[in-house]
Amino acid sequence: MATIADVARAAGVSPSTVSYALSGKRPVSDETRRRIERSVAELGYHPNAGARALAGKRAHIIALAVPLRTDVYVPIMMEIATSVTVAARKHSYDVLLITNDEGPDGIRRLTASGLADGVILMDVELDDKRIPALGKMQAALIGLPEAPGGLSCVDHDFAAAGALCADHLADLGHRDVAFIGYAPGIYRRHAGYAERTLVGFRARAQEHGLRFLHRPCEGTYEGTAGALGRILADRPETTGFVVQNEGAIGPLLNLLRTSGRTVPEDASVIALCPERLAEQYTPALTAVTGSAKELGRIAVEQVMSRISASMCGEQPADDLVLLPPTLTIRESTGPI
Repeated sequence: MATIADVARAAGVSPSTVSYALSGKRPVSDETRRRIERSVAELGYHPNAGARALAGKRAHIIALAVPLRTDVYVPIMMEIATSVTVAARKHSYDVLLITNDEGPDGIRRLTASGLADGVILMDVELDDKRIPALGKMQAALIGLPEAPGGLSCVDHDFAAAGALCADHLADLGHRDVAFIGYAPGIYRRHAGYAERTLVGFRARAQEHGLRFLHRPCEGTYEGTAGALGRILADRPETTGFVVQNEGAIGPLLNLLRTSGRTVPEDASVIALCPERLAEQYTPALTAVTGSAKELGRIAVEQVMSRISASMCGEQPADDLVLLPPTLTIRESTGPI
């Protein structure tokens, strides 16, 4: 990789002259500038992002910490990442992907490198260990930690989504309901989207006087069969099912059918999932949904606002946005 010293030698000038020509901090003659620009192009030199940061210039890069886990629904994560990239380009920013398996150490390396002006964290846990590692880095979170003070966050209102599910089943007359959730590991690591949905569902179910069970599920056919078997063994009169696990939806519908339960005549199923997924099943699923694209777009606006305030010497404003969920009633739920 070419250095500023290599450019200086090729152009026949000092490294400081190269620095002045690239930064514009001091005037350089047109002839000298042309020689430097020619050497930069020939050598493929790229100014160091950390040096630009120290000089008070932006790197024009946003880092995005994306989850690489087997227990997340990849299409949603990729939709968010694509939205972040598109929104960032509108601000003339590029996106640097880092993986969340690097944890706090990866965030600390990022903040020390000067490679990015800001960072967006995805897959936020309630007690996310990456947050203290942010230091003074301008950040936006796609997700809501337990203590969001001093942060900019955007998320779906998962508590409200869980409550909508309970409301809908109660309105249809169901009294024994089950919540089929994500894999146990997601609850052990306190993923905010899973725990907040369950909290909202549980609270509203109790208000309606519903009897309910929560069963985590791996999302495989075998895992879903095991979860459903435990539900019906413990509460055979269960008629309403809420599913927050994209992998479990198809198996659950098949298992209910093979057990002699017709949807929605004998059992109602409501899912928390993307619209396009809800529409591909037979019967089409009643679903509670939210826009993944909006999460990415708003997160970029939040981090850009914080970067701009910081560059002006101002205190960045904290911003918390919770997107309201949408309930779309289709063919998979009915009165009992």
